[in-house]
Amino acid sequence: MPKNKTNSGAKKRFRITGSGKVMRQRARHVHKFQERRASQARRLVNDVVVSPADEKKIKKLLGK
Repeated sequence: MPKNKTNSGAKKRFRITGSGKVMRQRARHVHKFQERRASQARRLVNDVVVSPADEKKIKKLLGK
């Protein structure tokens, strides 16, 4: 039986915590930080948990 391949786009965007939650970065986190207020940039730094509706789909893409 062939091995499952991890989706290369998903592995760059999501990570799984030790307890099994799927985390993602907030939108507008990577690009053009100099145009944002410092408070807004700080708020975007923290990762958030993926919604339960998408969690099963993402775990399948990650091969978990």
